Amino acid sequence: MDAYCEFSIAAGRRLTGVPAGHPCERVHGHTFCVRLTVSGPVHPLTGFVIDFAELQRAFAPVHEALDHRFLNDVPGLENPTSEHLAAWIWKALQPSLPGLSAVEITETGQSGVVFRG
Repeated sequence: MDAYCEFSIAAGRRLTGVPAGHPCERVHGHTFCVRLTVSGPVHPLTGFVIDFAELQRAFAPVHEALDHRFLNDVPGLENPTSEHLAAWIWKALQPSLPGLSAVEITETGQSGVVFRG
């Protein structure tokens, strides 16, 4: 079974790998939606795949590192595409969240990525 929580991150960025003149080459910002999915069996006593509070606690330091920041200044996010952001979040969370199965980033209501490690 899958369980997920969604979080918001408001951050600025400038994409460095796009062609000259591309709109994302300029500094801009997004309120990213981050969906973290944990997969596993339902625990027979708790009835949970994961306690949502545990997922929120695991994400708290990642949120602190990214929210209201200029993502290009975050080590490892020098070219902060949504793809790189999802992989960065996975790398930060996976050691302490072994059931993590997907990190989804939505940068607009219509565009996003899913990283599954």
